[in-house]
Amino acid sequence: MDTIQNSDYFKGRGAQVNTHNKFAAQRYVAEHIEGLDEEYLENSDTQLIEEHPKKVISKNDSPDLPMGYSLNPYQGCEHGCIYCYARNAHEYWGYSAGLDFERKIIVKRNAAEVLERQFNAKGYQPQVIMLSGNTDCYQPIERKLKITRSVLEVMLAYRHPVSIISKNGLILRDLDILTEMAKMDLVQVAISLNSLNEELRQKMEPRTITAKGRLKVIQTLSERNIPTMVMCAPIVPGLNSDEMPEVIKAAAQCGARGAGYTIVRLNGAIGELFTDWVHKAYPDRAEKVLHSIEACHGGKLNDSRWGVRMRGEGELAASIRQLFKVAVRRYMPPVPMPDLRLDLFAPQRGRQLNLFSAG
Repeated sequence: MDTIQNSDYFKGRGAQVNTHNKFAAQRYVAEHIEGLDEEYLENSDTQLIEEHPKKVISKNDSPDLPMGYSLNPYQGCEHGCIYCYARNAHEYWGYSAGLDFERKIIVKRNAAEVLERQFNAKGYQPQVIMLSGNTDCYQPIERKLKITRSVLEVMLAYRHPVSIISKNGLILRDLDILTEMAKMDLVQVAISLNSLNEELRQKMEPRTITAKGRLKVIQTLSERNIPTMVMCAPIVPGLNSDEMPEVIKAAAQCGARGAGYTIVRLNGAIGELFTDWVHKAYPDRAEKVLHSIEACHGGKLNDSRWGVRMRGEGELAASIRQLFKVAVRRYMPPVPMPDLRLDLFAPQRGRQLNLFSAG
């Protein structure tokens, strides 16, 4: 593992190191730091890397995930959430799951154009598409590139249902599209919010908006009759687990119709990254936090078992599950999230929307 050679903490970044990419033949180490001509590890600016995919809809075969299709306009994420499971996927691109994940962002500028071609393909059958099943479709660079907005324009034109999960207030920029889709039961939104503690948020999710900002997003979307729920994810025992009832209460007061949660799991390089981070960010309780996570996953930090990996097992996981159920019963209104419609899908074969050259 590349390590920081001094006591500096990279503010504004979640990962504090670049873990070794398991697919790389060589490992970059600093046995003699004085021999390097440049800074060994630095918090450099974000770099955009272009990709031009032929397909943008990914099929999900995981039996414990509800959505069959997903679309990710971006790979890598500037939000820098230290626990993010998507970090491991960055290794397939030749990068580290650590700092590289936050500063080397792969962008798919042609996503909307490719999506329309897939909608028009012979035999295409609509299913709800999740934006994003991997990295946040409203991360900071979206403000400039507007790839997510162009994708939503195609979704609206073709009357195709979409489910969105995000923790960025930029989603409110697209209220016009989301409002129209909501009128036809074509959209639902989940806002990730796992803590009301701003000090914890700044360390664990450094480039995201505040909890107050996310509650405002829930309120604004709900006022527009856009079905919105809160995702208390992930729950990190010993850091934010005791906050779950207050998070659910606050979200319900802002109009959230439902709630969900997951318990953090630290698969692949995430275990190394999180262990390094928690010892630097919370040295007084680092070991307690790590042992609590292990207690939820059969004594390990990682867990890949279908049906268990996201909810955990054991006494601690059971107590968290009970805390969640009680809070939902107490605070959430009896107004379920609506089923999204598939019957309105209207393919326009041979017709382009001419959306992709617009500003």
